[in-house]
Amino acid sequence: MLDTIAHNLQDLKNSSGRIVITTHHKPDGDAMGSSLGLYHYLKAAGIESQVVTPTDYAEFLHWLPGNDTVIVYEEEKVESQKLIAEAEYVFCLDFNALGRINEMGERVADSTAKIVMIDHHQAPQDFDDERFVEIGASSTCELIYRFVNQHLDPAFMNKEMGECIYTGLITDTGSFRFGSTTSSTIRTAADLMDIGVVPATIYNNLFDQNRLERLQLLGYFLANKIELIEDGKVAVAHFTSEELKKYNVITGDTEGFVNYGLGIKGVQLSALIIDRDFLVKMSFRSTDVFPCNEFSAEFFNGGGHKNAAGGASENSLENVLNRFKEAIKSYRQYL
Repeated sequence: MLDTIAHNLQDLKNSSGRIVITTHHKPDGDAMGSSLGLYHYLKAAGIESQVVTPTDYAEFLHWLPGNDTVIVYEEEKVESQKLIAEAEYVFCLDFNALGRINEMGERVADSTAKIVMIDHHQAPQDFDDERFVEIGASSTCELIYRFVNQHLDPAFMNKEMGECIYTGLITDTGSFRFGSTTSSTIRTAADLMDIGVVPATIYNNLFDQNRLERLQLLGYFLANKIELIEDGKVAVAHFTSEELKKYNVITGDTEGFVNYGLGIKGVQLSALIIDRDFLVKMSFRSTDVFPCNEFSAEFFNGGGHKNAAGGASENSLENVLNRFKEAIKSYRQYL
């Protein structure tokens, strides 16, 4: 744990209304859970803040309490830029490089606000004034819970905050099955239940409210798209831009698809490669040994965690697929 926090709850109260909370582009459950979780905590403490996301995010996260208060930078640039320019604090959650918030990164870099990073990814860049960072922690949501306990006042935690934090816990740990899950993670979940969180409700909201098109896409994916290579130790799948259009894919529809590859006996690395027209995006998931972050950084301008990482390329989908199959040969010692 690297903890350089110097402010306290009174400092945040003095800055009420001039606090911006942001997270990475195309935010996932941990990103939105930590952002809205901190928002609800501050609100309960009588402190105004504003969540500003760089881009839109998956529809299955729109049920989160406070979702209707979120400002999307791409859709409301003038208001977002004004908030950042006038902020006294900018909380950067679940990312550690300004490039992860796209154009917003330039605004944050130019801001006179105190920048606070709370994150769990490797190799943080040096753009913050204070940080609460634990590389390899289960989730940024777990770190928000600890941050409140260690530096603020846990008396202001409430059910709304708890539902947001619990969302990040289960989405970033694969429902507590990934190796990053610790006894601290489980104790955090139990504490959240004690303040009113109902796990069954969270699971239903996250996983049982699918659009029919998404389920049809999943069926197509499982039946037709997974290819096993490297003697069955690597599962690789891809979607063309035409396939995305055919199934009316929207933000979040392919969330979690990459994990299905690891459900195949003998598979130690699963890759999902998607042609987004303007960019080919990649997701990698692995068992304990294979270093997804190193592989992604070396070949696909990416990064992330050891067992969960992503990358991107401006090359064609065919080129990226061929490059992946060639690149994996140099990592055979991990398979």
